[in-house]
Amino acid sequence: MGWPVVVVTRFWSRKLFRLFHRTVQNIACGNSTMLKPRFAFNVSRCRTYATRRPEKPPARCPDPLQNNPNATVTTLEGNKLTFIHRPPPTAPSPYSTILDPASPLLKPATPTGGPMPPFLRPSSYRPEAARLSKEDMEKLKELRLSDPNTYSRTKLAKMFNCTPHFVSKIAAVPRTQRKQFAKRQETQHTAIREGWGERKATFMAVRQKRRQFW
Repeated sequence: MGWPVVVVTRFWSRKLFRLFHRTVQNIACGNSTMLKPRFAFNVSRCRTYATRRPEKPPARCPDPLQNNPNATVTTLEGNKLTFIHRPPPTAPSPYSTILDPASPLLKPATPTGGPMPPFLRPSSYRPEAARLSKEDMEKLKELRLSDPNTYSRTKLAKMFNCTPHFVSKIAAVPRTQRKQFAKRQETQHTAIREGWGERKATFMAVRQKRRQFW
């Protein structure tokens, strides 16, 4: 039962080989008639429709002078001139909206006894300190100039209920004494730095180096 199948297979393989061989020969010789599709009707006899290129229609903008109902047109007979007068547009009324008028002057005033918005800074909630009198200022200067080491700015600020910055402005120490204070303070800081360990000294050196790049 296997012999007919072998014969049929060989037959169709020969057919396909011959067809492929002819197609290759036609392509090599330039004869491509076998590759062209075959139509049942002639394409040249088909009816075609002529189409035009799409064009945008001309714009038809209405003339604002002629189509304005409020315009006044005056035509002169001899000179063939036409004068068209349009009144200027009116400004919007402040009563354009009832719930939210355009002008802030037409809005009702806010009640004075109502709640106020919170302060931005916490220091604003503190009561204002009473201003120093002239006698207190003179006394503050005397104490500061008499013994700056004992009556420091912090101590005088606590005594007179003011800020250290205010004390430095009212009772400024002479420049020579300020230089002595700076040297004494630098000596104290040097003694404190000598007591630091290696880890803390490294951290402080890194912090100072970082501040140089600020």
